[in-house]
Amino acid sequence: MPNTDSRLFSFLSRLGRQRGESPQVNIKVFNLTRHRELANLVQLAGENNTRRRGLLGRECLNEGEGLWIVPCEAIHTFWMRFPIDLIYLDRRHRVVKVRNRVLPWRLSVCLRAHSVLELAAGTARQTQTTPGDYLVLDSGC
Repeated sequence: MPNTDSRLFSFLSRLGRQRGESPQVNIKVFNLTRHRELANLVQLAGENNTRRRGLLGRECLNEGEGLWIVPCEAIHTFWMRFPIDLIYLDRRHRVVKVRNRVLPWRLSVCLRAHSVLELAAGTARQTQTTPGDYLVLDSGC
Protein backbone atom coordinates (compact mmCIF):
# COMPACT_ATOMS: atom_id res chain seq x y z
CA MET A 1 0.00 0.00 0.00
CA PRO A 2 1.66 3.28 -1.06
CA ASN A 3 2.05 5.94 1.59
CA THR A 4 0.39 9.13 0.39
CA ASP A 5 0.24 10.50 3.94
CA SER A 6 3.63 12.17 3.78
CA ARG A 7 2.92 13.89 0.45
CA LEU A 8 -0.57 15.01 1.44
CA PHE A 9 0.45 16.16 4.90
CA SER A 10 3.56 17.90 3.51
CA PHE A 11 1.44 19.85 1.01
CA LEU A 12 -1.22 20.73 3.58
CA SER A 13 1.40 21.70 6.17
CA ARG A 14 3.19 24.02 3.73
CA LEU A 15 -0.13 25.59 2.82
CA GLY A 16 -1.05 25.93 6.49
CA ARG A 17 2.28 27.54 7.44
CA GLN A 18 1.70 30.15 4.77
CA ARG A 19 -1.62 30.98 6.44
CA GLY A 20 -0.34 30.51 9.98
CA GLU A 21 -2.68 27.58 10.74
CA SER A 22 -3.92 24.28 9.38
CA PRO A 23 -5.65 24.87 6.04
CA GLN A 24 -9.38 24.30 5.69
CA VAL A 25 -9.14 21.67 2.97
CA ASN A 26 -11.89 19.08 2.64
CA ILE A 27 -10.38 15.61 2.70
CA LYS A 28 -12.30 12.62 1.40
CA VAL A 29 -11.84 9.35 3.28
CA PHE A 30 -12.45 6.05 1.49
CA ASN A 31 -12.13 2.55 2.93
CA LEU A 32 -10.16 0.74 0.24
CA THR A 33 -10.71 -2.65 1.86
CA ARG A 34 -14.51 -2.36 2.10
CA HIS A 35 -15.00 -0.06 -0.95
CA ARG A 36 -16.98 2.48 1.07
CA GLU A 37 -16.73 6.21 1.58
CA LEU A 38 -16.43 7.19 5.25
CA ALA A 39 -16.54 10.96 4.87
CA ASN A 40 -16.08 13.74 2.32
CA LEU A 41 -15.76 16.83 4.54
CA VAL A 42 -12.84 15.98 6.82
CA GLN A 43 -10.69 18.85 8.08
CA LEU A 44 -6.98 18.52 8.90
CA ALA A 45 -5.80 19.28 12.43
CA GLY A 46 -2.04 19.23 12.01
CA GLU A 47 -0.94 22.37 13.83
CA ASN A 48 -0.90 22.73 17.62
CA ASN A 49 -3.82 25.17 17.81
CA THR A 50 -6.16 23.13 15.62
CA ARG A 51 -5.14 19.87 17.31
CA ARG A 52 -5.86 21.29 20.77
CA ARG A 53 -9.19 22.78 19.73
CA GLY A 54 -10.34 19.69 17.82
CA LEU A 55 -14.13 19.52 17.71
CA LEU A 56 -14.65 21.59 20.86
CA GLY A 57 -17.30 24.26 20.52
CA ARG A 58 -19.23 22.41 17.83
CA GLU A 59 -22.86 21.51 18.39
CA CYS A 60 -22.70 18.33 16.29
CA LEU A 61 -20.78 16.43 13.65
CA ASN A 62 -22.94 15.69 10.63
CA GLU A 63 -22.73 12.58 8.48
CA GLY A 64 -19.77 12.90 6.10
CA GLU A 65 -17.91 15.37 8.34
CA GLY A 66 -14.85 14.72 10.45
CA LEU A 67 -11.46 15.77 11.71
CA TRP A 68 -8.12 14.10 10.95
CA ILE A 69 -5.65 14.76 13.78
CA VAL A 70 -1.99 14.26 12.78
CA PRO A 71 0.02 13.18 14.71
CA CYS A 72 -2.16 11.73 17.45
CA GLU A 73 -2.13 8.70 19.74
CA ALA A 74 -4.79 9.79 22.25
CA ILE A 75 -7.86 11.99 22.40
CA HIS A 76 -10.32 13.18 25.00
CA THR A 77 -13.93 14.20 24.63
CA PHE A 78 -14.04 16.51 27.65
CA TRP A 79 -16.47 19.41 27.13
CA MET A 80 -17.83 17.89 23.93
CA ARG A 81 -21.59 17.87 23.36
CA PHE A 82 -22.02 14.75 21.24
CA PRO A 83 -20.60 11.23 20.71
CA ILE A 84 -18.10 10.49 17.94
CA ASP A 85 -16.43 7.51 16.27
CA LEU A 86 -12.65 7.25 16.46
CA ILE A 87 -10.56 5.48 13.85
CA TYR A 88 -6.88 5.22 14.73
CA LEU A 89 -4.48 4.90 11.78
CA ASP A 90 -0.85 3.93 11.38
CA ARG A 91 1.47 5.81 9.00
CA ARG A 92 0.26 3.73 6.04
CA HIS A 93 -3.41 4.55 6.83
CA ARG A 94 -4.10 1.04 8.07
CA VAL A 95 -6.79 1.00 10.74
CA VAL A 96 -5.27 -0.14 14.04
CA LYS A 97 -8.20 0.57 16.38
CA VAL A 98 -11.85 1.61 16.14
CA ARG A 99 -13.93 3.11 18.97
CA ASN A 100 -17.65 3.46 18.29
CA ARG A 101 -19.88 6.19 19.76
CA VAL A 102 -17.36 7.61 22.23
CA LEU A 103 -19.40 9.71 24.63
CA PRO A 104 -18.41 13.11 26.07
CA TRP A 105 -16.03 13.07 29.04
CA ARG A 106 -14.03 10.04 27.88
CA LEU A 107 -10.38 9.28 27.07
CA SER A 108 -9.13 7.00 24.31
CA VAL A 109 -5.56 5.91 23.58
CA CYS A 110 -3.82 3.82 20.92
CA LEU A 111 -0.03 3.92 21.23
CA ARG A 112 0.44 2.21 17.84
CA ALA A 113 -1.43 4.99 16.04
CA HIS A 114 0.09 7.83 14.06
CA SER A 115 -3.17 9.72 13.53
CA VAL A 116 -6.86 9.55 14.37
CA LEU A 117 -10.03 10.27 12.44
CA GLU A 118 -12.90 11.72 14.43
CA LEU A 119 -16.11 10.99 12.55
CA ALA A 120 -19.86 11.24 13.11
CA ALA A 121 -21.12 8.59 15.53
CA GLY A 122 -22.18 5.46 13.67
CA THR A 123 -19.87 5.94 10.69
CA ALA A 124 -17.52 3.06 11.54
CA ARG A 125 -20.35 0.56 12.02
CA GLN A 126 -22.28 1.78 8.99
CA THR A 127 -19.21 1.37 6.75
CA GLN A 128 -18.09 -1.84 8.54
CA THR A 129 -14.64 -0.34 9.11
CA THR A 130 -12.48 -2.63 11.27
CA PRO A 131 -8.81 -2.95 12.27
CA GLY A 132 -6.71 -4.06 9.32
CA ASP A 133 -8.66 -2.04 6.74
CA TYR A 134 -6.75 0.44 4.57
CA LEU A 135 -8.08 3.97 4.12
CA VAL A 136 -7.34 6.49 1.39
CA LEU A 137 -7.31 10.16 2.39
CA ASP A 138 -7.58 12.46 -0.61
CA SER A 139 -7.60 16.26 -0.58
CA GLY A 140 -8.29 16.52 -4.28
CA CYS A 141 -5.25 18.76 -4.71
